[in-house]
Amino acid sequence: MLKIRQAFQNLTKFELVLWLCSMLVSTASFLLSPERDLLALLTSLIGFTALIFIAKGYVLGQVLVLIFATCYGVISYRFAYYGEVLTYLGMSAPVAVFAIISWAKNPYRETAEVKVRQMRRRDFFYLSLLTAAVTVLFHFLLAALGTANLAVSTVSVATSFFAASLTFLRSPYYALGYTANDVVLIVLWVLASIKDISSLPMVACFVMFLANDLYGFYNWLRIQKKQRAGL
Repeated sequence: MLKIRQAFQNLTKFELVLWLCSMLVSTASFLLSPERDLLALLTSLIGFTALIFIAKGYVLGQVLVLIFATCYGVISYRFAYYGEVLTYLGMSAPVAVFAIISWAKNPYRETAEVKVRQMRRRDFFYLSLLTAAVTVLFHFLLAALGTANLAVSTVSVATSFFAASLTFLRSPYYALGYTANDVVLIVLWVLASIKDISSLPMVACFVMFLANDLYGFYNWLRIQKKQRAGL
């Protein structure tokens, strides 16, 4: 597995700037918040680091996602966002484990970069059906648990499951799935911030997640093109 120091050395100038800006925005929102939540800040910083390495196609990113999912699940539990708890602890964390194995077994040649998989239309069709089934199941489960902002939480489950599955399958479109999920989570944490200003750093976190995932989609398309050309 690629070492952390080497992984940072492999970042381009743009990627390094994106990572630093994400860290600064999250830290600033934490310092400006009247009620500072250290766990929320730590979770954001881990998340940004995971995203920049996932955008590079590095297994290390998936290892950090596992840590991020655990921390984020704890934060979500405190706000009664049981959908996020179940999604990240019951789905994203296990998928990250499988993704670590899948990515480690599928490197591109002898590099630290994962081999991008070509998805077929039928793959998207079956994945969409599975996502719909999981979403319906989770909706009733979350309703029974008295989840806050049930409708938004249900949409978050759908986008998270779809994106996590595409990540495991090594598809560039994982980033678009997470982009949609970022928008949902921005709404979710804005609603939480109205009641508790201490959750404001989570809003800043997912705004920057959105920027990172958009870059991830761009970079994976670039990586895919390069790999198809045999470079």
